[in-house]
Amino acid sequence: MALVWTLLGVALVLLALRDIFDVLFHPLGRGMVARRVVRGVAWAARKLPHGPSTIGLLAGPISYIAVVATWAGLLAVGWALIFMPQLPGGFNFDPGLNPAEHTGFLDALYISLVNLTSLGYGDISPASSLLRILGPMETMFGLGLLTASISWLISIYGSLSRRDSLAHEVRLAKETEERLGEKLADADPELLETMLAGFAEQMIRTRRDVIHFPITHYFRTEDEERALAGLLPFLTQLADEAGEEGRPQALRVRARILQMAIDDFAETLRVRLRMPGDSTDETLRHYQSEHGPIGE
Repeated sequence: MALVWTLLGVALVLLALRDIFDVLFHPLGRGMVARRVVRGVAWAARKLPHGPSTIGLLAGPISYIAVVATWAGLLAVGWALIFMPQLPGGFNFDPGLNPAEHTGFLDALYISLVNLTSLGYGDISPASSLLRILGPMETMFGLGLLTASISWLISIYGSLSRRDSLAHEVRLAKETEERLGEKLADADPELLETMLAGFAEQMIRTRRDVIHFPITHYFRTEDEERALAGLLPFLTQLADEAGEEGRPQALRVRARILQMAIDDFAETLRVRLRMPGDSTDETLRHYQSEHGPIGE
């Protein structure tokens, strides 16, 4: 039975390490555990009473905390299962402790948490050479988890910054059209071509961010009027108008590239985030219903 607990513990530790690696370093941002946790939080945000207005707004941060906590839990429990078969003979106990009373899972979990957080109380210390190696090794895993969590958070907010930067530029373009009272598609072709090229480039980066870090989808913009989801219909319309027959060929090419970038973004939402919709317009409407102001 001791071997079973040990193997189960090793499996949990490897599962956590694999998931952390997939989330941070896999080119498609795949993490089986993280993905399920994030989707669980999103489901709760939609299903619980008042979820969309309370949990929904904080679904991203809550998902992040839940994933990191899950990783920490897997590591702590995994190492506890590895240590448990070695209790009490494999450890030295403080004179005030009776070894016979400290042989269960909770004691092993205590040892694991002390190692993982590098607290080092010293009331229960490893006696065998192997356990003396495993203890510091778990501490290294704990420090690695802290570093990974911070790196992931920095990457997430970098992605959000790029998404919101695109949204802000699109919003400025929309406000400019409204204030001038004329279509941007009728502006100087060279100026419009440069603008569309910039939008397409940022749209491609935003799509890549969703692929690498799907959790960013659940971080909503506080200012909903400047959310990308609510501005994509305007961007789509601008690309359609700029690509009409009779426009300069270079401008039509840029408009078509932007249209394809938006289509690719919608396809990514359907494939990576399981967002409904049989066309780009339908998917973007669902995207807007989750992130943007309704009926703007």
